[in-house]
Amino acid sequence: MQAEDFGFLILCSDYKGADFLRAVAELGHRVYLVTAEGRKNKPWPYDILTDTYYVPGSDGRTWDLDDLEKGVAHVMRSIKIDRFIALDDYEVRKVSMLREVFRMPGMGQTTARHFHDKLAMRMQAQAAGIPQPIFTSLFNDNIVNDFIAKHPAPWFLKRREDAGALGIRKAKNSEELWQYLHEFGDKRHQYVAECYVSGDVFHVDSLTVDGKILFTRVSQYLTPPFDVAHGGGIFQSCTLDFDDQRHKDLEDLNAQVLHGFGMLHGASHTEFIRGHDGRYYFLETSARVGGAHLADMVLKASGVNLWREWASIESSLMLGKKYKAPKDNRHQAGIITSLSKVEHPDYSRFTDPEIAWTIDKPYHISFIFRSDSHQRVRELLEKYEYIIREEFHAELPLKE
Repeated sequence: MQAEDFGFLILCSDYKGADFLRAVAELGHRVYLVTAEGRKNKPWPYDILTDTYYVPGSDGRTWDLDDLEKGVAHVMRSIKIDRFIALDDYEVRKVSMLREVFRMPGMGQTTARHFHDKLAMRMQAQAAGIPQPIFTSLFNDNIVNDFIAKHPAPWFLKRREDAGALGIRKAKNSEELWQYLHEFGDKRHQYVAECYVSGDVFHVDSLTVDGKILFTRVSQYLTPPFDVAHGGGIFQSCTLDFDDQRHKDLEDLNAQVLHGFGMLHGASHTEFIRGHDGRYYFLETSARVGGAHLADMVLKASGVNLWREWASIESSLMLGKKYKAPKDNRHQAGIITSLSKVEHPDYSRFTDPEIAWTIDKPYHISFIFRSDSHQRVRELLEKYEYIIREEFHAELPLKE
């Protein structure tokens, strides 16, 4: 079979993954995009899309799964679809359901829950012996009270299906925890509670084929995502030196997570915390490329485009060809991003030669720095954090 004989139905309710879509088309496949109607005017690569389908709403949280199933069934009456792909967390659940219904290859519903359901992640990590914060489901009052009695506050309450820091509540005492549970009402079972662990937060971005991890980059959030989302901070991350022991430790722990969770093929973004006790704890994982332009940071550091490599993996699997892992250039990189009170910041005044990327987005300011020196990247992040905070930084309340 030729590449053009294969059709990819790709779900993404948020605007991201244009490089993935283009790469699939460049590899010769037909590309069909399903996105939210509210994202219709985003700069999708419409020139390479075979067709586009829109679901009512502005994001993926409101999609009706029955309607989605019927819509896909209708499309497939006249169009040959060979693979379903999810580019964002909210679509992992949807795509796993579609694979089960239409008997497509790829991660099914049970395994997919390890990558989008925070309670399933906790339980699978526990079964695999992976260290993580102490947690509890919220199904039963006595179990919740026992958790409160045994484990001191504060606690995080996390919505099981939300991405990143969205929907997280921090309870400082039992009264506050129960107040939140009452507010959740009939949706209480959709949350998980866990003990708060203070420390440094890291992320590991990987590519996996046939259960073997072929590419990994380890980075550190210099401002924890929760603090950015809930406290209006300035987002920062930077890659770790390869000779940093934390890099090796987190590579090993990431492999333990991905193997224990059943990751066979594709991209993943996994987060850990190194507590003040010196121990590592698993936070969460996902079966997709990391957001917040972290893929751009990895690209500048390594020369590896995670979106395009993921597309190449999926194409290789489809065509029965061997995937060739990319070579890492082994540079260092860091990203800093903030909301800006200036609609279009003037980047021309910034002349440091290490600037490798800037963002073109109204009321945002962002830089990626690249260097052979990790220390130089950290110096630049510190310098630009001061400039951004003094001249540009703006805050908006988090939308829940």
